[in-house]
Amino acid sequence: MSTSPTTSGRTGRRFAVGPVLPLLPFLGFVLVFLVVPTLTVVVGAFQDEAGRLTLGNLDALTSDAAVTALKGSLILSASTALIGAVLGALLAYLIVSMSPQSLMRRATLAVSGVLAQFGGVVLAFAWIATIGPVGVVTKAIMDLTGANLYGSGWLFGLPGLVVVYCYFQIPLMVIVFAPAFEGLRPQWREAAVNLGASTWDYWRHVALPLLTPAFLGALLLLFANAFAAYATAAVLVSQGQPIVPLLIRQAITSEVLLGQANVGFALALEMIVVVTVVMVAYNLLLRRTSRWMR
Repeated sequence: MSTSPTTSGRTGRRFAVGPVLPLLPFLGFVLVFLVVPTLTVVVGAFQDEAGRLTLGNLDALTSDAAVTALKGSLILSASTALIGAVLGALLAYLIVSMSPQSLMRRATLAVSGVLAQFGGVVLAFAWIATIGPVGVVTKAIMDLTGANLYGSGWLFGLPGLVVVYCYFQIPLMVIVFAPAFEGLRPQWREAAVNLGASTWDYWRHVALPLLTPAFLGALLLLFANAFAAYATAAVLVSQGQPIVPLLIRQAITSEVLLGQANVGFALALEMIVVVTVVMVAYNLLLRRTSRWMR
């Protein structure tokens, strides 16, 4: 008696190959662009220039430059995540309050989807052209009021990064958090009103407790998004390394500090650890949120 190629003769369990085949391109993409680079970073962080095992690269994480860059990344990520989460949640509520057939609602969601991915060199140039030293808005305000909006060059430092990052953090929050508002069932509000609850009581005792896990999860997602962003900061900041991605660039490409590539791997490993912790917490909150959004 012949055995089917999709059946194990020992266990009698069937293994269907067909459903797995469409996933092969995706699995190959994950392997090449996620697994291999991550393993390269992990291995390189514990090797010296000669390929020998060492913990010396990790010592660089305690240097003044590395600590300052980590603090800058944490401040940038936390501040933009908080600002983006609050403003994005308010905007998401206004959008969801509109009719599902509303053209404004559909247009706003579509624009948010585009702006959430609008970053890098193009975004940095747009802000320089707008509020840079010779930007359109800077010149207009100076002509009208005499005030110098550009000031002492804040746009090209950490304060400027906070402003620019909010440009894509707020739309991302709208996309992530709008489904949470849509998950609030009208029956819950009707039940609260029938029991004598006011609008404030409904939001305090029903809506906000249900939205809190989704809000915190979105907040962590925005934190990870800002923490890993690089291109926009690389264009705006030409002097100094206020965040970890820029310090990694210096370690890899510097012509002054040679032999620092493995230190860059150690810094990248530090970023991987931080993002991993944040994303694990995000998934835990997302799992809790999905219980009542079904």
